[in-house]
Amino acid sequence: MALYPTQEGSKLIFAPAGAHKSLEIPTGPGQAGQFLKAEHLGGLKRTDLDARDPVAQFHAWFDEASRPGSGVAHPETCTLSTAQLPSGRVSARMVYMKELDARGFVIYSNFGTSGKARDLFGAADGSSTGNPWASLVFWWEPLERQVRVEGRAERVPTAESQAYFDTRVRGSRIGAWSSRQSAVLEPDAGVEGDDGRTMLDNWVKETEARFEGADHIPVPEFWGGLRIVPERFEFWQGRQNRLHDRFVYDRVEGEDGGDKWTLERLSP
Repeated sequence: MALYPTQEGSKLIFAPAGAHKSLEIPTGPGQAGQFLKAEHLGGLKRTDLDARDPVAQFHAWFDEASRPGSGVAHPETCTLSTAQLPSGRVSARMVYMKELDARGFVIYSNFGTSGKARDLFGAADGSSTGNPWASLVFWWEPLERQVRVEGRAERVPTAESQAYFDTRVRGSRIGAWSSRQSAVLEPDAGVEGDDGRTMLDNWVKETEARFEGADHIPVPEFWGGLRIVPERFEFWQGRQNRLHDRFVYDRVEGEDGGDKWTLERLSP
């Protein structure tokens, strides 16, 4: 990106000035690189997708992104977006998807003090109500693919959370107990140059003392899994001239009472 002098009325960033190695080099400043990987394959077609099961389709794409040589370093990385009520204010953060099954996508986090907990389940003081709707976005740039997932969030049972918690290194388990996620860390006036880190370090020391010599550390009641139960999937494949291929699955109730999925192509 080009950074320009801070003169009144001028642009600080005029993007893009370059392109990712997977994209065609742009012809001039401000011209974005073209998405070309799908061109020789004829793009993404309906017949390329699993017509019945978007979870299976996601797994197939995730498997491709996970293969050596795909160029995707961490395919499980995604953006989790939530919205606070009643303001409607939206928050987004990068997270790791840890599990996927027929029920949905699971991440793990603090649900006692975090912003996502406030958005999804409401503020502890009752000042806001919970909004269980959330979305995930996976961006696999080397493959020129994006997947969007929308659905309702629910807490994972404690037993399932404990099973995952036990796989974490001890330091990460201590950290989960210690951090009051998103709480303000107040500087310690008695520690020169402290900007609040001392408060966190002291919480860690307290937790280490609490579990000293313990092989088993229970999952905190305020920490655990969050499952996004999908209602909509969008599979996006980059194409030249921004005429991308987009297919969306929507969950609908079938005639037999079971859930089914519709599949439609969207305009780019």
